[in-house]
Amino acid sequence: MSNSSKTFAQPRHDTVPLICLPFAGAGASFFQDWMPLTGTLEILAPQLPGREKRFLEEPYRDVEEAISGILPEVMKMLRPYNRAIIFGHSLGAVLAFELAHRLTAGDKIQIDHLVVSGSPGPWTPRQRRATGLDDAGFIEQVREFAGYDHPALNDPDMREMLLPLLRADVEMHENYYPPENRILNVPITSVRGSFDELVSDEEAAQWQSATRLPVQILQIPGGHMYLTQSPQILLRMIETLVTAAVGPAWSPV
Repeated sequence: MSNSSKTFAQPRHDTVPLICLPFAGAGASFFQDWMPLTGTLEILAPQLPGREKRFLEEPYRDVEEAISGILPEVMKMLRPYNRAIIFGHSLGAVLAFELAHRLTAGDKIQIDHLVVSGSPGPWTPRQRRATGLDDAGFIEQVREFAGYDHPALNDPDMREMLLPLLRADVEMHENYYPPENRILNVPITSVRGSFDELVSDEEAAQWQSATRLPVQILQIPGGHMYLTQSPQILLRMIETLVTAAVGPAWSPV
């Protein structure tokens, strides 16, 4: 997976770019399979260090540093456009929130919508942390958090390669706490899996505190990692944001 936008489809002027930020341990290639599923969105995913073809680079452990690091790539991706939607799941949700601030500062780019998924509001820390646990405890805690067992964690060689990145990503997520006055002027849609045991309805609704504009709270069938099974439903929901606001009557079925 290249760390540049050339891996993804060349820009089309009849589409709206969707900047995608990954969950812990994931790379930009996760979003490649989304490209054939939408004709309205241009899927763009910056590559963070420590994964895929950037696996030899030291991963970030701080959200603000991570966004500073990928911002030049994001700006290059968005050069043909004057607008974008931003999406992030779990760790990606707080990365997306921080990126939205950077892109709207000084009117760099028009952000039509921020879609956060599988995440409580940005000022809600986890009550139980995985950072600092031994390998066995860390892996078990991550599995409990996600409700999802990454196949690589079951292979000793792959686990040894993945753990440093996963630890860095989890530390970055668990240590993030933005300033209280970091409020967007961007509409937000907060999405959770209907069976997500990590993020409740109430926690998904906490994103109202992150914007001065309306927030929609929507559910998609599945658990915390619903997007590994049902990206079509998510993309169809995001496509509605291109032309109209999502109403409370929206249904994924």
